[in-house]
Amino acid sequence: MSGKSGLDCDGSVLCGRPVLAGKISEVAEVAGYLWQKGWAERNGGNITVNITDIVDDGIRSMCPVSEVKSIGAVLPNLKGCYFFCKGTNRRMRDLAGRPMENGSIIRITDDCAGYEIVADKPVLPTSELPSHLSVHNYLIGKGSPYKASLHTHPIELVALTHSGKFLEKDVATKLLWSMIPETKAFCPRGLGMVPYMLPGSVALADATIKAIDDDYDVVMWEKHGVFAVDNDIMAAFDQVDVLNKAAQIYEAGRNMGFEPEGMSDAEMSELTKAFNLPK
Repeated sequence: MSGKSGLDCDGSVLCGRPVLAGKISEVAEVAGYLWQKGWAERNGGNITVNITDIVDDGIRSMCPVSEVKSIGAVLPNLKGCYFFCKGTNRRMRDLAGRPMENGSIIRITDDCAGYEIVADKPVLPTSELPSHLSVHNYLIGKGSPYKASLHTHPIELVALTHSGKFLEKDVATKLLWSMIPETKAFCPRGLGMVPYMLPGSVALADATIKAIDDDYDVVMWEKHGVFAVDNDIMAAFDQVDVLNKAAQIYEAGRNMGFEPEGMSDAEMSELTKAFNLPK
């Protein structure tokens, strides 16, 4: 692999593991997009990906490079699981260039209450790890195929949450769907809303899980950012990207001096039926 990719495998767990290397490369690619879009100031945002299904016996037998760290909760569905996590206080732009220096692979301990870092270096995961892992625990418990979680700060979507009317259930969803057909087609479950809570708190994790349980893939944290889940990290990014484009179209219309009309209920209903969308 070239040095340009940031995935040179000398001494890395990625050596001889092309599937795992590809998954980490995808994380790095998304991290770069987040930085380029201005959604990841300083160390803002987090990525956590469940890689258990591509972990081999060699990784399972690896000695940890850290002591056991407490998760702060017992998450029984995560027994035997492995995750790649962005490091705490690490920048997305650095994760994009050097993912194994700015992130790490962790495994959950047998008591499901802690984790240890196994590769490559003892880079502590995001401070919001308990929230991310709680969501993954929930997803596994409900039999979801989703393996990736993304938290980022899309400017226009965050701006919407500074107006109380958009915090009401599905008000923002209907608005965003109406801006351009692709939004409803590619984000058919819409945008869930969670009122402001302390970042990284158990309360925020619980509220996020409740919103996902209400059938949303992307959840808005008031005045903070979004939390998205999907099959892989690129799909999670795509959903946020599409929703934020709709918010940009709305705000562009407002900046031009008019209230965007949006598609009518009849037009959106026609779209739902034509593409067999869930909502």
